[in-house]
Amino acid sequence: MTLTAASQSGGHAPLLVPPPLAFDSLADRARDECAVFGVFGTPDAAAHTALGLHALQHRGQEATGIVAHDGERFNAHRGLGHVGKVFSSKSRDVMESLSGHAAIGHNRYSTTGAPNPRNVQPLFAELDLGGVALAHNGNLTNALALRHELIGQGCIFQSTTDTEVILHLMARTSGRVVERLTAALKQVVGAYSLVVLTKQKLIGVRDPYGVRPLVLGRRGDAYLLASETVALDIIGADLVREIEPGEMVIITEDGLESRKPFFPVAPRPCLFEYIYFARPDSIMAGRSVYEVRKAIGRELAVECPADADVVIPVPDSGVPAAMGFAEGAGLPFELGIIRNHYVGRTFIEPTQEIRRLGVRLKHNANSAVIKGKRVVLIDDSIVRGTTSVKIIEMVREAGAAEVHVRVASPPIRHPCFYGIDTPDRSDLLAARMSEEGMANFIDADSLGFVSLDGLYRALGEPEGRDPAHPKFLDHYFTGEYPIRLVDEEAGSRARQQLTLLREAG
Repeated sequence: MTLTAASQSGGHAPLLVPPPLAFDSLADRARDECAVFGVFGTPDAAAHTALGLHALQHRGQEATGIVAHDGERFNAHRGLGHVGKVFSSKSRDVMESLSGHAAIGHNRYSTTGAPNPRNVQPLFAELDLGGVALAHNGNLTNALALRHELIGQGCIFQSTTDTEVILHLMARTSGRVVERLTAALKQVVGAYSLVVLTKQKLIGVRDPYGVRPLVLGRRGDAYLLASETVALDIIGADLVREIEPGEMVIITEDGLESRKPFFPVAPRPCLFEYIYFARPDSIMAGRSVYEVRKAIGRELAVECPADADVVIPVPDSGVPAAMGFAEGAGLPFELGIIRNHYVGRTFIEPTQEIRRLGVRLKHNANSAVIKGKRVVLIDDSIVRGTTSVKIIEMVREAGAAEVHVRVASPPIRHPCFYGIDTPDRSDLLAARMSEEGMANFIDADSLGFVSLDGLYRALGEPEGRDPAHPKFLDHYFTGEYPIRLVDEEAGSRARQQLTLLREAG
């Protein structure tokens, strides 16, 4: 999360000001905040970390960084861009400078607005007990309030990321690093998976709700921590287990220690990891993400059948759900849209015509399997709907007789404050329109979404969602926020007060 500068004058609660929305006609997705990776006990720790970050590139593309410890000192390299750019084969001297037996790394998500080098993680600070490096996936929902308080006490912040709050809280308490980290985390509210590196320890910790994923792996004598299992696969490490919600693991030369220092709550891992964010070849909570997505597609076929000739996915995230839908509906599956994997975001869109054609840089319709067909188009979600409009227009121009859109998530009606970049509620299509209105807006012959109960069934809950005890974080669809939104509440009160003052003249 990018924070606004907290006022030092006091008097009013700090406002939560969301970052501006960058215009990108090729992007109409919620975006994950970042990825973390750590390794302890191998002489090539930084190289393993770079490989792990490669596997986790999908979780963040704005920036990447690695901090390593060589037994005497910390060494760091961070940069804007993809892992392959920042840690390329041409930068061999960079990797050689990151020598050591332990390292942590971070991929930052693709932010809106200009990238800020100050926010590139892992963050590093010299405390009175020694150096501490920290990387964070998630979002602290009371970070602005804490930042405001800390600045008032004389703290000087070097970044605008909520992660730095944790380091300042650690600096202002006493004890060993584990006790300081525990004390700091007991003051924060929100979602987090952290990897922390000191000169003697690698620490991994997951918030009590387990919102963001974190797994433990092993390769020989080395222990590893990663956001997803695919990062273990790439270096030939074995999955040991998931870090449990509310668990802290401390890895040293003596082995691994597990603690549960936080008040226990019912876990609520994020549903969107299964729908979109995680790589399909990852394993989460013992479930294959690929198989879950196919199961969602089968549920969708039962709940929202379509009289059609062919099922095609919006690549790449819609592919497993489309396979499941085709299987459940007894329809042929075809690759009716081909994705160009060598195109990133572009802002070279000077005219309306170029803007209209921009989607073709990334996707092109395969008219050979579309022309004259009644098409079921499967996507993982609809956020603003702008990309859906362009995709459907492209499919119709390729000769589709009908376009029926089916979505492998319920309508997204509420924003996220727990580490996923979603638009304001007013920009979410499903928050502004009925399903019929959405179908008209995107120009679909019909539109259907998997139900929330269907989504839970695909995740192994045969009775669907238990309203009294939901097992996943599903606020995107329900508006239920189990973790308090401290800064948002303060911002809402401040905005209300401002409105009343203006109305009073």
